[in-house]
Amino acid sequence: MFVIVRHGNTFGAGETPRRIGAATDLPLTPAGHAQAEALGAHFAAIGWSFARALVSPLQRTRQTAEAVLAAQAHPVPVLTAPFLREIGHGADENRAEPEVIARIGSEALAAWDEAALPPEGWHVDAPARIAAWNDLFSELEADSPPTLLVTSNGAARFALVASGLRPPTLKMATGSYGVIQRAQDGALALTAWGVRP
Repeated sequence: MFVIVRHGNTFGAGETPRRIGAATDLPLTPAGHAQAEALGAHFAAIGWSFARALVSPLQRTRQTAEAVLAAQAHPVPVLTAPFLREIGHGADENRAEPEVIARIGSEALAAWDEAALPPEGWHVDAPARIAAWNDLFSELEADSPPTLLVTSNGAARFALVASGLRPPTLKMATGSYGVIQRAQDGALALTAWGVRP
């Protein structure tokens, strides 16, 4: 079972959210830490014991994973997995949503949110991301213990693209998670997406 978590909040109350990706290494806010702790308490309460934990190279994902694992009876080490790295927003990095829409248009943003088609100038490397997720899925068995994967919204959506599983939206809110499992018949199954405790 793969438990895919989007890191907690990186913008404080009243602060204008911006598009941040691989080039902006923000820490979690106090609210982001609280989201991560809520995830940890939730996973512990339902009895999930993680066999491994993989994160992107940025501190917001590591901080989220560490808070989640602090609630485990036997926490595992946090390992950096380059394929979970955040996407690059190019000229839109660190810009507020109205500025991004003014540059790329709402249709391009909708194509990103609905079909993972990156706008012009963004650095995504979709084929490499899809291949990495497929490699990971090849290891997944029906009785595999849970693996925690903490990343960004832009990177997490490629788990869905690679698996062919499509919920109503590819987007995942901060501090929420999704679950992809291998069913007994061998097929991949999406049993949760965008769940926030």
